[in-house]
Amino acid sequence: MKTESFGNTRIGQRFFRILAAIMESRLRYRFFGPMKILQGAEIRPGQKVLEVGCGTGFFTITAAKLIGDHGCLVAMDVLPASIKTVSKKAQDANLKNVCVVKGDAMNTMLDSGSMDAVLLFGVIPAPMLPLNRLLPEMQRILKLGGTMAVWPPSWIRKSILRSGLFTYASKQNGVYNFRRS
Repeated sequence: MKTESFGNTRIGQRFFRILAAIMESRLRYRFFGPMKILQGAEIRPGQKVLEVGCGTGFFTITAAKLIGDHGCLVAMDVLPASIKTVSKKAQDANLKNVCVVKGDAMNTMLDSGSMDAVLLFGVIPAPMLPLNRLLPEMQRILKLGGTMAVWPPSWIRKSILRSGLFTYASKQNGVYNFRRS
């Protein structure tokens, strides 16, 4: 069953409400504050950034503030509940540089070479995002030399490097950064 289909069932909706409560817990903000992790991603003012799997928007608002008014953050998720939650957060924060979209990370529908950076925070490894389909799409939408930031670090680093689509750039604040080859 696909994530979106599961999210539309009663059990799926209950599961995602519980997951959202965990994602927005004070404990998570205290130990895994979004600012420290985002600083490890090396995003800068004026960049165009894709956040894959924005979920409850744990990173969205902080990322949008880091890239500033001249940047643009595309917050993407497959679940309608996530889109609604993040849209409200961006509106409440009066952020004009956030575009919240319902979309599939393996077929983003974004222009080739249109992004300076991609944030893959807490979304891989996930069975619904197979790397053999996800990585080519991330490479396609990134500008030459663009970065893909992955958190939390895991065995996935080796798989990304084996793909030949990215080179290792750095690791900061627990975030692995890869450059588009």
